[in-house]
Amino acid sequence: MALVNSFEKSGNYLFRNRGHIPVILYLIVVPVIYFTPYPVLAELPYQVLTGFAIFLSVLGFIVRAISIGTTPKGTSGRNTKEQVAESLNSTGIYSTVRHPLYLGNFLMWIGIVVFTFNIYFVIIVSLAFWLYYERIMFAEERYLERKFGDVYMKWSEGVPAFIPCFKAYKKNVVPFSMVSVLRREYSGFLATVLSFAFVDHLRYYFTTGEFDIYRKSSYVLLGAIVITLVLRTLKHSTKLLNEEGRS
Repeated sequence: MALVNSFEKSGNYLFRNRGHIPVILYLIVVPVIYFTPYPVLAELPYQVLTGFAIFLSVLGFIVRAISIGTTPKGTSGRNTKEQVAESLNSTGIYSTVRHPLYLGNFLMWIGIVVFTFNIYFVIIVSLAFWLYYERIMFAEERYLERKFGDVYMKWSEGVPAFIPCFKAYKKNVVPFSMVSVLRREYSGFLATVLSFAFVDHLRYYFTTGEFDIYRKSSYVLLGAIVITLVLRTLKHSTKLLNEEGRS
């Protein structure tokens, strides 16, 4: 099999199974936290690192929200079986970076990884993320190239794949919709909060030998669960979050 075909095949396989990444990280993070020295909870370094980690994840969520909230039906979906693109996104955030959703994913998850306070884990996860998503981006771009031909090639030549460039920014054709974000991103929001709470409780347990359900992260997680349940109910039991022309 030609290398280009091998890359595309593996990229499509990884695309279909990208939802397994969180499970793998949960398993790996346990020994990482156990063997990682970290600052005392009351010290400034802990507060600074925690704030930076949360900032990265929030930034990632914002990037995803902008992408989701400004794209029409049939693009940038949560599809897991195959690539989908009824039209080519080339305005708004897609005029600054070709894969904003993957950039958002990276920022959201690297924020959680930073929260482990292990620089080696941050480096390893960053490299693993790049190797994993490089194949997915390759497969996706091959699909778009075949579907849109020269239009795609011309757009891709002027827009970076992963690191945004704002020089050629073009205004969105589709207006931003918070309803789309609320309808489609609550599961990612909950997963992020759950991951921060998991790391926080795990670190506290390894430090003290006790489990404290009344930690701040528990209350934040409880709030996230309530928000998620409300949005999920609105999505599946009402038409309040339905929109014409949106996925």
